[in-house]
Amino acid sequence: MSVDIQPSHIDQIKQTNVGLVYRLIDQYGPISRIALSKKAQLAPASITKITRELIDSHLVKEAEFPDLGFRGRPATGLKIASEGWQFLCVRLNKASIVIGLRDLSCNLVAEEESPLPELHNQTFLDCIVDKIDDFFFRYQSILERLTAISIIMNAIVDPTNGVIHSSPYYDIQDIPLGSFLHQRTGLPIFLQHGITAWTIAESLYGAGKNCQNLIQLVIDDNVGAGIMTAGQMLHAGNHSVVEIGHTQIDPHGERCYCGNIGCLETVVGINNILKKTRSLAGKHPCSLLNTSSLTIDLLCQAANKEDLLATEIIHDVGERIGRIMAIMVNIFNPEKILIGSPLNNVQHILYPAIQQQIAQRSLPGYSRQVDIVATQFANSGTRAAAALIKQSLYSGELLLGLMQG
Repeated sequence: MSVDIQPSHIDQIKQTNVGLVYRLIDQYGPISRIALSKKAQLAPASITKITRELIDSHLVKEAEFPDLGFRGRPATGLKIASEGWQFLCVRLNKASIVIGLRDLSCNLVAEEESPLPELHNQTFLDCIVDKIDDFFFRYQSILERLTAISIIMNAIVDPTNGVIHSSPYYDIQDIPLGSFLHQRTGLPIFLQHGITAWTIAESLYGAGKNCQNLIQLVIDDNVGAGIMTAGQMLHAGNHSVVEIGHTQIDPHGERCYCGNIGCLETVVGINNILKKTRSLAGKHPCSLLNTSSLTIDLLCQAANKEDLLATEIIHDVGERIGRIMAIMVNIFNPEKILIGSPLNNVQHILYPAIQQQIAQRSLPGYSRQVDIVATQFANSGTRAAAALIKQSLYSGELLLGLMQG
């Protein structure tokens, strides 16, 4: 959600061009104005006007860099000026909150995690504000100019209006988090589903960089997906997410918390994988998995030691996921499938099983070109939340507000 940074129709072209120029400077800086004009496909006069405004707002600065092939004084180019600009990132987890302070280049200044009790409605909002106030108090000596707050949560959210409709972790309903925090801080507030934000982060500066079409699959306690097509996130502007975790794959399976039977998450969610492993381990007395303290790390270690039961379990997970991914490959024709999961530690078993199902069940022209790779970032900390700010700078949405003071 963004509050009070919605441009009029007249300003839309300016917003787009400013965002484009800023993105190119961020990606290629120091870059000359001539090179910037060519990459942006904007007239030199437009580049001069936009960059002057960015420099006057202290968002961009001039810097010398060697002009290869020429002698004499170094050329003068443009680079991002992140000094003095900061934003706050908030990640709401099950029973905890992570708060991070970053500069406009997304460099981490400070970050900490603290408990977040199960609370209700107004108390929930007050608790989050108290956590943020406490964070500001502890780090007031390094606080500079705050530009925005970004918040991510694996919940049903409305990013446009900044509302958390419901959460699997907290007993809350239709919480107006965006407007509440904006009233308290005066800052623009950006809210997004955690998986969507993680996919945006991977596409901007992670394993999905420079990909226009990608699918990110998350296999953790929860199972979900983020999809980017033609450079745009699917469902990024509403509360819908790609709910592959609640696709039925076993009509005779367990009842899911969503109310359906045999959802993918009941089979390949990490907790359910461990539950299945415990039930099978007793039938395989020679397996390394016969331990009272079984964890997903121990399962992966056993598979890496070629334990037959562990290998079979991981391979089965890959096959079941692959059947769903084959359908998604036929629909979205991605360049890459990113996997975000603790199971990346056994990707030499998991990925071929997924790839085999995709090859068998999807269009050959689509399946041959798709690469399966691990996400660059782990599902922790505030990096995914930072991607919302980076995205709003690149779109020009946040930039206009900063330039106007």
